[in-house]
Amino acid sequence: MNKEEAIQKLKSIVKPYVKNEEALNTINENTDFINDLNINSANLVDVVLDVEEVFDIEIDAESMEKMRDVKSALVVIEEKLAAK
Repeated sequence: MNKEEAIQKLKSIVKPYVKNEEALNTINENTDFINDLNINSANLVDVVLDVEEVFDIEIDAESMEKMRDVKSALVVIEEKLAAK
């Protein structure tokens, strides 16, 4: 899976939790989940659980803390997929 495909998967995962549709339409590596997409911290946990399910990976608490923006989320996803 290339980076663009991963971003599109991530976009579909976060869509139900996004309060800023305009930012969702222009999602990229630099998009911040909380500041740009206005996803609250409780929903961020739901996003992580959905990422685990879609990508068939397990994300530990330390990795979850790193997932603040698209770029860091992609890094965590890549690391977890590589470790499988």
